[in-house]
Amino acid sequence: MENVVIVGSGPAGYTAAIYLARAELKPLIIAGDLPGGLLTQTTEVENFPAFPQGIQGFELMENMRQQAEKFGARLQFGLVKSFDFSSEKTKLLELADGSKISCKAVVLAMGARPRSLGAPGEEELKNKGVSYCATCDGAFFKQVPVVVVGGGDSALEEALFLCHFASEVHVIHRRDQFRASKIMAERVLANDKIKVHWDSVLAEILDPAQGKVTAVTLRNVKTDKLSQLPCAAVFIAVGHVPNTESLQGLLPLENGYIVLPDGASSKTAVAGVFAAGDCADPNYRQAITAAGMGCRAAIDAERYLQLA
Repeated sequence: MENVVIVGSGPAGYTAAIYLARAELKPLIIAGDLPGGLLTQTTEVENFPAFPQGIQGFELMENMRQQAEKFGARLQFGLVKSFDFSSEKTKLLELADGSKISCKAVVLAMGARPRSLGAPGEEELKNKGVSYCATCDGAFFKQVPVVVVGGGDSALEEALFLCHFASEVHVIHRRDQFRASKIMAERVLANDKIKVHWDSVLAEILDPAQGKVTAVTLRNVKTDKLSQLPCAAVFIAVGHVPNTESLQGLLPLENGYIVLPDGASSKTAVAGVFAAGDCADPNYRQAITAAGMGCRAAIDAERYLQLA
């Protein structure tokens, strides 16, 4: 039986692993289908402390992984299919490959995934010009016009990154000002390659019949007027959905996010089960806050195991 299993390998999961490993609890990390989490798909991270020149997202997560393993954490690839929290003393996890793991405590750090728009043509053209990761797919669209949907920091970061490849970048935002930080907004508005379409939503992505993105249909939310914008790719950055489907009926969830009853700790409604990072944070969703929550979960789990 494991002392503690950490589900997820983003900033929250790896930070929890570092603390638990240093406590000599030999934590097991179930890495999920994207080891390192969404941050591995980010280019330069400028707001994580101790890196005045910034750091690549993949490099940051590799550093965290190595640090966790240095102290004795173990990494296992795979996805958790289901949980069994019915026993007070033992938690049971079943992986997608059918294997089972029992443990005394669990840290849930499954993170979140990009939210889809549900627009006509989106599903049919996924990976055929529709993408949720500019870092992954931007280089495939050199010297062609592309579209970015969203108005937060992630969307604007995608737009700026795409300027290295695309002939022009069109940012589609449903409001008349960005939700992003001031510095990101200023960078986008000052970039000659980027054109912002305010008060607009993406109504349709063309053309599934051709098996590739050829244009998008936009709808102005104030006038309801439709217009068509030729492009070769659509990058969607409109937020995330917590990866908590496997917890339905086991823990209280609010809009998919794990509820932490007292708010002052990582404890969930089930003793011995702790949560950290984007799967339990509907407000901040930053790498540094996820890491802080991972630290909190590790300390809470260590204290729980001392008393168990």
